[in-house]
Amino acid sequence: MSPRARDAEASRASILAAARVRFGEHGFERTTIRSVAARAGVDPALVMRYFGSKDGLFAAASRLDVRLPDLSGTDPARVADVLLPVFIELWGPDGPFLSLLRAATSNPAASEALLQVLSDQVTPALATVARDRPAERAALVGAHLLGIAVARYVLGSPPLSTMDDVTLIRWLRPVLAHYLTGDVPA
Repeated sequence: MSPRARDAEASRASILAAARVRFGEHGFERTTIRSVAARAGVDPALVMRYFGSKDGLFAAASRLDVRLPDLSGTDPARVADVLLPVFIELWGPDGPFLSLLRAATSNPAASEALLQVLSDQVTPALATVARDRPAERAALVGAHLLGIAVARYVLGSPPLSTMDDVTLIRWLRPVLAHYLTGDVPA
């Protein structure tokens, strides 16, 4: 790879990282191309060259690869121990998912991107440990984790916002196990 190509990749990555921070802090409506460019240390024209528009930038910044571990063979009672550290890293203050999560509450493109991540990446991973009805069980886990993420990271709701990660995982362990393997109420 040529030095110019490496620089282009580095610039693009820097712009995307800056965009995720700005969209996360200020939402789609209040984020500008100029503010993203300033944070990335590039000219606004370069942002436009790579992404075409603010919508294009947002769409690119919203594409995330969650990289969930393979859950097949994982005891459902321990799924929280495997999944939650990944989600905490993604949704935490420095994680790439927080901007998408915040924007999804007011922006249809963001909510669609979030749903896409859930349906394409989270649901298939959870389906490998679901006893039956994998789509429904994965949707319940996803909804529960989204609610926790909003309360903890977007709203800053105590005690969730101040709870240490280990305690949170302990609380959620039986809930996620029930969603994945418990009896469906009649």
